[in-house]
Amino acid sequence: MIDKTAREAQAIRDARRLFAETLNDLGLMAPFFDRSPAEIDRLIEAAVTGYIDSMQDQAARKERSGTVLDDEIPF
Repeated sequence: MIDKTAREAQAIRDARRLFAETLNDLGLMAPFFDRSPAEIDRLIEAAVTGYIDSMQDQAARKERSGTVLDDEIPF
């Protein structure tokens, strides 16, 4: 994200707690423990931006019809 709104910046800060809880659950907190809030925010922002970009790309493509499975079977 570039030029975040106040709400976007607050949402990223609010996501820190869940991010930290998830790192703890996965046993990954140690490498992140001494990171600054700005560095953590960059990680969250990268994940959110990637998610949003993907959703927008997917929205631009035709999805399966609902009656016929257009998706390739993955197995």
